[in-house]
Amino acid sequence: MTDYDVVRVFCGPRGEYGNELGVVREGSVLPDRDERQAFAAKLGFSETVFVDDPERGVIDICTPGARLPFAGHPCVGAAWLLDVPELVTPAGVVGTRLDGEFTWIEARPEWAQPRTLRQYATAAEVEALDVPAAGERSELGVPPDEVWGRMYAWAWEDEAAGRVRARGFPGRGDGVEEDEATGAAALQLTARLGRALNITQGAGSQLLTAPQPEGWIELGGRVLLER
Repeated sequence: MTDYDVVRVFCGPRGEYGNELGVVREGSVLPDRDERQAFAAKLGFSETVFVDDPERGVIDICTPGARLPFAGHPCVGAAWLLDVPELVTPAGVVGTRLDGEFTWIEARPEWAQPRTLRQYATAAEVEALDVPAAGERSELGVPPDEVWGRMYAWAWEDEAAGRVRARGFPGRGDGVEEDEATGAAALQLTARLGRALNITQGAGSQLLTAPQPEGWIELGGRVLLER
């Protein structure tokens, strides 16, 4: 069995919740892309990171069914675990910093896969949503011309304070029906709204964002080692 760590990223204030991430620190043990994909599928996390150069922060990110050039919670988790000043992803170089209980990355929202950011009137509506079956739009109230896959449902909890309630539905058909914390979507929502956000997603994960000059966005959260 390949050695790997498990961290929870974007935990709540008391260390609860968060999105699990598998990290293979010795990526050289699985150099083949198909082997990595198979291992990520076996673990079953929404994403698994393979570290190809721990000193330079070179990483490879896989879902159970695909390879991603960039993803938010894998980068935050890897930044905390590796404690390096930057990460090198296929999409670009991600800046990182540790600030007390929070780990931050700086990335560009356009690096993330396109998704539908669907606003609802109240946080209660978001919380009441059922996870839709593949291809179904009606349960989310999505117009026919929108794709429900990679859906990010959100509503203001307190607009003046920048507090958002959100849930993420990847729609990838790989067994991950709902994403507990979606960093890439948080980046895209921040870019759309043009302001710092404090997002509660899933069962209670917390994501913080802050716009930066020239279209960059900082994304931060708490990370805990699970195993």
